[in-house]
Amino acid sequence: MGRALLGAVAESADFEIAAALVRSGSEAATLPIADVSFVTRPPADALVDAVVDFSGPRGFDSALGIALERGVALVSGSTGLTAAQHAALQSASRSIPVLWAANFSPGIAVLGHLVAEAARLLPDWDCEILEAHHRLKLDAPSGTALMLGDRVNQARGTVAGKPLVERSGLRDVGQVGYSVIRGGDIVGEHDVRLIGFGERIELAHRATNRNLFARGALVAARWMSGRPAGSYTMADVLGLGTH
Repeated sequence: MGRALLGAVAESADFEIAAALVRSGSEAATLPIADVSFVTRPPADALVDAVVDFSGPRGFDSALGIALERGVALVSGSTGLTAAQHAALQSASRSIPVLWAANFSPGIAVLGHLVAEAARLLPDWDCEILEAHHRLKLDAPSGTALMLGDRVNQARGTVAGKPLVERSGLRDVGQVGYSVIRGGDIVGEHDVRLIGFGERIELAHRATNRNLFARGALVAARWMSGRPAGSYTMADVLGLGTH
C-alpha cells in the first residue's frame, strides 16, 4: 500500500510527499523507489497537512503520535489494531481530525451504506458475510468484513459478539456469520447475504487493483485536511449522510 500511495501521488498534481515514513529497521526502506527517501520521522521543517497510515499495528502508534505532534489529520487504513490502539485513536479525535477505515474504496463505502439500509428493513433475516483475500493477508475475517458486520448490528441496534467464523451448533439469533478464503493474489472480495425464507438478497464488491485503495485514501486526505477535530468516516467523505 505504501508503494501504491507513492504511485498515486506521482500521478496527481494535488499532492506532494512531505516524508515517506517506515518503522526503524524496516526492510521497506531498501526498496528501489526513485526519488524517495525513507525516514522514521518527518523532517522538522517539512510542511505536513495529513498523515496517511497503512503501517499496521506495529507502525500505527508512531503514525498517530506524529499526527498529534503536528496537529494534523490522520487518515489510517491499518487493520488488526488492538483495542488499546482503537481507544487511542478515539482519544486523539478530541485533538485532531481522524479517519480510520478498513477499506478506502468508494465502492465499499457505498456497499456499507446499502448493507445497513437492507439490514434495517429486514431485521429478522440472517446475515452471512463472505470475504476472500490474497494468501499473505494476516487478519481474518478482514477488517472490511467486520466493518460490514458492524453496519448490520448498528442498523438493527444489536450488540456484536465474537465473530461467528468456526461453526459448531446453532447460531445465536441475529448473529452475523463470516466465511474466509485466503489464496493467490486476490485483492479483495466481499459478499453480504441477507437470507430469509424462500428468498435472499446478495450485495457484493470486487476489487481487482490495489491502486483504488490508494486513490481513495488520497481523496480522504484531501477532504480531511483542515477539518476540525473529530472522528470521520468514508461515508462523511462521500456525503452519504447517516452512518
